[in-house]
Amino acid sequence: MNFPHTYRVQGSAEAAGLVKLSCDNLPALNSAPPAQFGGPGTEWSPEDLLVAAVADCFILSFRAIAAASKFEYQTIDVSVVGTLDRVEREMLFTDFKVHAKLSVAGGVDQSRALRLLEKAEQTCLITNSLKAPVHLETEIVAV
Repeated sequence: MNFPHTYRVQGSAEAAGLVKLSCDNLPALNSAPPAQFGGPGTEWSPEDLLVAAVADCFILSFRAIAAASKFEYQTIDVSVVGTLDRVEREMLFTDFKVHAKLSVAGGVDQSRALRLLEKAEQTCLITNSLKAPVHLETEIVAV
């Protein structure tokens, strides 16, 4: 892997209406302000996309770490809550809560599973790029 990597996304919009986001070889995505900012609440918003990036990156980081560690699991489900607040007259995300539910076979070393989940949180490039703190809550379920 040669660094740096670059990622290009294009956005276009008329004076009102949806923003159309596109990226080479990917399906286009519509965006609009969230309902909290007077938007329709029916399209992905920049705020939703940021929180989704945290969830997606966490899952992909865990998947890579689990594969490298030869750790088998059934499923991982991640929910993320990002809190947007006003701090000293500036709006910004102040906190991200990541809840990771990992389903594993019975007899799997749950302390090892927890360590790998924590490592995924520590190595996720999206959360490492944010200035808001990230709090990981884990749930490991034997199925």
